[in-house]
Parts: sequence; C-alpha cells; structure tokens
Amino acid sequence: MLDEKRIEIIKKNVERLIKEELIIRVKEDKGRFTEFFLKNSRDSLESAKLLLNVSTKAELKALMGIPGFNGFLWTINASYYSMFYMARALLENAGIKIKTELSVHSIVFDALVCYFYLTGKIEKSIIEEFNEAEEEANEILGKEKAKGLIEDYFHEKDKRGKFTYEMGAIVMQNKAQTSLERAKRFNEEIRKIID
Repeated sequence: MLDEKRIEIIKKNVERLIKEELIIRVKEDKGRFTEFFLKNSRDSLESAKLLLNVSTKAELKALMGIPGFNGFLWTINASYYSMFYMARALLENAGIKIKTELSVHSIVFDALVCYFYLTGKIEKSIIEEFNEAEEEANEILGKEKAKGLIEDYFHEKDKRGKFTYEMGAIVMQNKAQTSLERAKRFNEEIRKIID
C-alpha cells in the first residue's frame, strides 16, 4: 500500500503543493485551529458510535421510533471523518496549513505521510489504516476516484455497486465495526503526538 513508488509520488505532490502554496508551514498562528479539528474529530467519532449502537440495538431503534434503522454506511463515513479531522488537527498543531477545498483529503494524506510518517513520528500501520478508511468511505458512498482513466472510473463504479448493493447486513455491520475501531485507534495515536 505505501510502497517506495507511492512514497516518491507523495513527496513530489507535496513539493508541488508547497510551491503552489496549498501547503504552508507557519510559525505564527501555529495551532490556531487545532481545537476546532479535535472537536470535529470527537463529534464524528461519537456520531459513529451512536450510529453503530442504534443500528445494532433493537431497543434503541424502538425508543427512537425508527425500527428499521440501518446506519452502518454512515458509521463508516463518520469513522473516516473522525480520522480525517484528527489528521487535520495534527497538521494544524505542527503549523502545517492546508489552503484548498479541492482534493483536501488527498492533500491531507500526502502531508501526513511527508511530515509525520517519513520523519518517523507515526507508524506505517497508522497511515495505512487512515488510507484504508478513506478508501472504504469513498467506495461505500460511491465517490469514484477520478484518476484520469476511464477504465478506473468503470472499475470503481462496478466495485461500488457491488459493495453498496450486494453486501449483506452482517458484512456491512462488520465493516462499520472495523471502521469505528480503526478510527478509535487512529484518534488515540494521533492525540498522543498532539499532546
């Protein structure tokens, strides 16, 4: 997943993004939005926990008046977003600003790799779990990754269709549980670095 070829591509991307001033290192105003991203991360993680609990407990579904509720899809999405916001908090805390709304997820991942994985501050498994969470969230929500090749588009579209429509409830529940556990671990590890 994070082989030498991919790392070289990420390094070149980050160099380009720095030149384009989409990734900026600051000394003043460093960490200004750290708490904002930490709060968004906590909120997303709590949302994921709530969605999984309601989805798996008949008494909660009945209490809320939604007996057929299934929030596994959104558990996965909220779990990923808790990791994404935690990554943003870590970058912000280190004085690394991301200045784009376009492709912000891939820029955050690339910056995380360059500034924290390649420097030895984060283990490879943490980066890989973040990457897997992003990919799963994108697949399940049907966000095809535009890679410029029409074959990739159709491959992702077919995969998303199978993943979204052919998956049984148990498999989806297991994916949701895995996503939540992955997000918890990621949050714990990144919080150690920030603190």
